[in-house]
Amino acid sequence: MKDIVVIGAGQAGASLCAKLRQGGYDGKLSLFGKEVFPPYQRPPLSKKYLLGEIDVERLYIRPKKFYSEHDIHLSLDSPISKIDVKKKIIYSRENSTPFHQLIFTTGSNPRKLPGSLSRNLKNIFYVRSILDVNYMASHLVQGKKVLIIGGGYIGLEAAAVCRKLGVNVKIIEMDKRILNRVSSSQTANYFKELHKNHGVEVREGVTLDALLGETQVEKAILSDGTQMNIDFVIVGIGVLPNDNLASEAGLDIENGIKTNSLGQTSNESIWAAGDCASFPWKGKRIRLESVQNAIDQSEIVAENILGGKKNYIPSPWFWSDQYDVKLQIAGLNTGYDQIAVRKGDRANSVSHWYYKSGTLISVDAMNDPRSYMIGKRIIESGNTVSPIDIENPDYDLKKLIKK
Repeated sequence: MKDIVVIGAGQAGASLCAKLRQGGYDGKLSLFGKEVFPPYQRPPLSKKYLLGEIDVERLYIRPKKFYSEHDIHLSLDSPISKIDVKKKIIYSRENSTPFHQLIFTTGSNPRKLPGSLSRNLKNIFYVRSILDVNYMASHLVQGKKVLIIGGGYIGLEAAAVCRKLGVNVKIIEMDKRILNRVSSSQTANYFKELHKNHGVEVREGVTLDALLGETQVEKAILSDGTQMNIDFVIVGIGVLPNDNLASEAGLDIENGIKTNSLGQTSNESIWAAGDCASFPWKGKRIRLESVQNAIDQSEIVAENILGGKKNYIPSPWFWSDQYDVKLQIAGLNTGYDQIAVRKGDRANSVSHWYYKSGTLISVDAMNDPRSYMIGKRIIESGNTVSPIDIENPDYDLKKLIKK
């Protein structure tokens, strides 16, 4: 094994390369990225970076010199145009590179508004890259009016930043409530009230019918007939796995690049990790969009490329920062049938515990890090705790740590 090529210079790609070197691989290692920036963290884009609290260098996962110091050939601004699977060669804009093992860490792309709505108008922004945020930042001026399309975490985080900078914010969500796909009504209502208290208008069960303007957005028309004057639009309607290149190479696709539990695709010399990869978990196939998954899965793949045979079993966790609230999520709430609510010991502190058939599967903790940590440990251990105990304010959660 003398040539390992990684396509996708994000969190997963950077973590995988570092793990390969740490694991003793001393052959040629190439990392290709389509952006001009070295691998960087994406979560702060819609938080501290958009607020201007950190500069671009603090987003970088590793200092730029790390890659040369560890003999990782980092090619930036180098999108891959084609993969010849039989000859084991990838083609970028300027050259070709052979590979023995190839790994896709291509991440995901924001779901775009249809052309019939966007109409090539300016001032429509997505929060996915440094350049996206750089273009948007100059519009975040006190008194400006923004329409945020999508009531998921990206949209809500952007709304919080906009309000902190004095921008007038309206959010529309086509579903019956914000966060409908990813949380309980209890968590959704908590954040809906949080945003309303900060002056955000939240409209649920309504869609965008049209955006109007000569060259840039000036007005929006909603499905209920509402017309609103706006200065710019932020779109947060989800992401799609970046699997086009893998599909063109003939790999199996199923809500992303299909892998086995080792991270191996339908081609034994090709692997995938991070947002772009779907993998087996508890009798079904899932795809996780999180920093935790990008790091943990890519490191397992690196170990398996070097001869390990480790199944990837995720312990999912997520977070979101909005105003003075830190949301921490442990586990996956898919299929929950019961919610237990526990008030925290601080103002605006609460946790929502998700159960499926009597077993704890997930926890949403708002400004309640202790509940998050305890819930996470219970879920990872395979144990559970009674929802009656959780809702009892006199029940000492510390008991659960000792078990």
